[in-house]
Amino acid sequence: MDFHTLYKYICQFCLGMQVVWGLDSVTLLNPPEEPLPDYLLEVRYSCDESATVQLDCVVCFDTGITSTLLLRQWSCVPGDPKIRTLKLNLPDWLVYQADGIVPHSQWVLSSILRASVQYSGFDDTERSSAAQDVATLQPKPPFSRPVKQHQLCSAWSARMLQLRQHFLMKQCLLEQETVHLLSSVYASTGEGFGITKTLHSYKSEVLEYPRLKSISFPWCMFSMWIFVTRYCQDDMCGLFYHIDTHNNYATPTLFLTNSGHVHIQTSGESEESSAFRSPFKVPLNEWCQLSVMLHTRTVTLSMVCMDKEHRTVHSTEHVMSQTVMLDDTEGYFVIGGGKYIRGIEGYFGPFVYYRNRISPHSTTEVVIPDVIKSVNLTGWLQTCQEFSLEMDLKITGYSLQAKQRTESESCFNTFHEWMRQDRLPIEPQCEVWEGTVPHRRQAAKLAKLLAFKHRGRGVSLPAVGRALYSLSLHKLGRASRIGVASRIFPLLLQAGCLADNQALHMSSVLYSTELGVKKQPNKAWLLALLAAQKDDRLALLHLGHLHHQGLHGVPADPDVAYAYYANIAKQTNVDRHNPSPQQTFVEAVYLNNEEVLKLQTNEDHHIFQWLKLQARRGTTEAEQTVARMLFWGQQGVSPNIQKAVKHYERGAVQWEDPVSMYDYGISLLQGHGVEKDIPKAITFLKKAMDKGFVPAINALAWYYEQFEQDYKQAVQLWDQADFLESPDAALNLGVMYSQGLYPGQAPDQYMAYKYYLKAAQRGNIRGAIQVADIWNTGISGLVNRRPSDAVLWVKWAAEHNGYLGSILRKALDSYLKSDMFSSLLCYMMAAEMGYAPAQFNVAYLCEQNTGHFLDPAFASHCMWRYYNLTIQSQDPNPYALIRMGDLWYEGQTDGQKNLFSAAQMYKLAAQRNEPQGWYNLGLLTEEGYKLPLSVLIELGLSELYLADNTVLLSALYKRCRDTDDTYSYVPCSLALFNVYIQSFQNNYSAAIKYSTTVAVIAAPTILLFILGVLRRHGFSLN
Repeated sequence: MDFHTLYKYICQFCLGMQVVWGLDSVTLLNPPEEPLPDYLLEVRYSCDESATVQLDCVVCFDTGITSTLLLRQWSCVPGDPKIRTLKLNLPDWLVYQADGIVPHSQWVLSSILRASVQYSGFDDTERSSAAQDVATLQPKPPFSRPVKQHQLCSAWSARMLQLRQHFLMKQCLLEQETVHLLSSVYASTGEGFGITKTLHSYKSEVLEYPRLKSISFPWCMFSMWIFVTRYCQDDMCGLFYHIDTHNNYATPTLFLTNSGHVHIQTSGESEESSAFRSPFKVPLNEWCQLSVMLHTRTVTLSMVCMDKEHRTVHSTEHVMSQTVMLDDTEGYFVIGGGKYIRGIEGYFGPFVYYRNRISPHSTTEVVIPDVIKSVNLTGWLQTCQEFSLEMDLKITGYSLQAKQRTESESCFNTFHEWMRQDRLPIEPQCEVWEGTVPHRRQAAKLAKLLAFKHRGRGVSLPAVGRALYSLSLHKLGRASRIGVASRIFPLLLQAGCLADNQALHMSSVLYSTELGVKKQPNKAWLLALLAAQKDDRLALLHLGHLHHQGLHGVPADPDVAYAYYANIAKQTNVDRHNPSPQQTFVEAVYLNNEEVLKLQTNEDHHIFQWLKLQARRGTTEAEQTVARMLFWGQQGVSPNIQKAVKHYERGAVQWEDPVSMYDYGISLLQGHGVEKDIPKAITFLKKAMDKGFVPAINALAWYYEQFEQDYKQAVQLWDQADFLESPDAALNLGVMYSQGLYPGQAPDQYMAYKYYLKAAQRGNIRGAIQVADIWNTGISGLVNRRPSDAVLWVKWAAEHNGYLGSILRKALDSYLKSDMFSSLLCYMMAAEMGYAPAQFNVAYLCEQNTGHFLDPAFASHCMWRYYNLTIQSQDPNPYALIRMGDLWYEGQTDGQKNLFSAAQMYKLAAQRNEPQGWYNLGLLTEEGYKLPLSVLIELGLSELYLADNTVLLSALYKRCRDTDDTYSYVPCSLALFNVYIQSFQNNYSAAIKYSTTVAVIAAPTILLFILGVLRRHGFSLN
């Protein structure tokens, strides 16, 4: 026997063993792609010994529940593979539409067909699968499924089920006849911003028919709470009004005049308007309920004002000269200001609209709503008024003393000199007004200091408030523990009381976050309202976030959120065209990103100095970077527009860089950091355009439109730039269509909208604001109202505000200087405005807790809260998803693990190609947790739901290894290798033991045989 013959026998032996080991098998030969009725399925199967072949359907619902349905079972006897054809009887609710007999089901995410060969255990109760095969069935949506054709003569019970389903579908839907247009308190700045609301027709014919009949015979009531802090600066300002589809004022329209009277206006059949003015005035600084009752042509206006326990009631009635028309589903309603009129200066409270009745409550039964009581605006204003009067008295007294001292120092005072020389004691004589309570001493000292510093001239309450706020920041900057905040907090409240809006906003944040102060959501809301009413940008952003998410007990309302966000968004657009040292470019810097942190610099840092050196040597990219950092205040560099323009000039003149030419031309055109010089600006812009720089084309078009009124040339250039995907060009073309300036075209708002949308999608802030404005009201017949989407656009625009950027810059600078408390405070201010990177950084600071500057309980709660807020953003940071998954896994919420929620977080991270997400899903699987089918479906691994864990782990770790993260390659590869090792041990341990036994028994015989062969070969060689 030669070597080849021996090798053939060994291969035959191994192949025989492989055949013996592989007798158990089952295969779905023709599985359907979706659940089908009466489908003929072919199954090939074989078994080593008597077994059972089982066919199951595993269904996963949107609730997370997974159900296994037994379809068929039959016996399997040893022998050659067999093929069985059977009718696939799936449940009707999975195949057909619900019709009363076919029941409704929960929403099915996925279904899997599984065939398996099973052996009974020792007690015939437990079965083990020796082989299995699976196929995915993708179910159709419920209304896309076929309708089952039931028997012609259905059973009585089936007919009753059908009738029951018919009557259930005819049940009346819940429809609101009393509409709460506003359920909270809204701060109105007196500008063109307000709350937009629309109403829809009733679905019920019983309600809709009388509504249509009452359009020309209205019988309804509007009731609103207002708090006016100042009368209108214009002739009239908006309280509440109705805009129809032709952009005209409709019934009802309520304005407040500059004298405090109420102007009521209605429209009639001929589209003519009638109006009257109330004989009474709305008082200042009091909550008043205004009620307007419409009864055919009669309009009744009543007002109930509440001042402490005092109640004032006024009422007037007027019969209109023509029929009053009110279709509340046409157009939209506005509370406050809008694009046509400014709103009042003050606050709006709850607003109720009774669509088809008049409230039976009389004016004597009117009570202040609970939401107004909880805010307690009047209580704060009364306390502030007392404090302001006290401080005003002290300022007056100290100013008088300072003037007297100044006058005495101007001439020689003999008596004073004699007293000084003889050193006679001078008893300090304090005036009565100089006495103060302990917690107000600091404010009194500052008032005295400012009075003597300015020699009694120009000292005001706001000046003392600014000084108090500066002192508070100074003390907070020196703090290393959160307990210090409680001692400084009264100073912030006093500063806010003296009209410092930044102090009000910071106080609101401290109340919201419990940072050294007991958490009081109502007071936090009050302080935010006070600052927002004074048009503080950060407070507006804060309130927009509260109403967008419904946080701290504030009701979620996208229309109210839009009103706040739209205000700061439009200010952001203006601020970006008027840069100042108080503004900084908003940069999304995450504290766990070491590479970005290393790029942070300042004027003295080696990175900035190196860039300046490269700029002097003619590197255009370095020149652009230095200029941009100085102009916008990026990467830690303080804004310096004058220096930035010098770099623009050098890049444009010396290096002839088109980017620098454009930036320098814009600076000359608008006079930023340099004297305005339009001819010179146009020269550089034309040079940049000749070099192919697209923004220069847009800038030149703007010049032709604004200065030359050459609309044809402007549009030609804008069309050229728009073709090259310029966001500014798309915006300007939208403006031209909107205003009817596009040559040869009438005003076209829909065409303008399409260009605005294009500009917004390219990243233009003003384009986003215009799109949001259109989505907030809609364009009749062309663009539907989309308030929830409008909020997202204005929120995105608002988060580019330079004053937010300044807060973020202070926070990052403090972090780089290891001042963790100041960094946390600033990041918390930005986080409470809903800025996701700041929310992440707050959670990260609390998680790290460097130097243990936070109490462990506070740090744990803070980390949980802000990571949770971070993952709710539109594009959450993957690290936050991983940490939230870890927190669920560790059970830090209630002490109990929540593996389902942990898997959901890791899944979201994995979908963002985060290797740690894939890795952690693998660890959960290794620990014995079966990943839900819904998770595997979203990861594209649904076919592995019924597979062996080894196959699933291999897929998870492979995806972990194959991500773009180089640091994850080694650990993911090692995890994958470990899976392979364990799989080899599990699958071949029995075979290895059997082969070892055979080898031990056969070894002597084989050895003798081989020696004999070698001996014979040896003889032949001799």
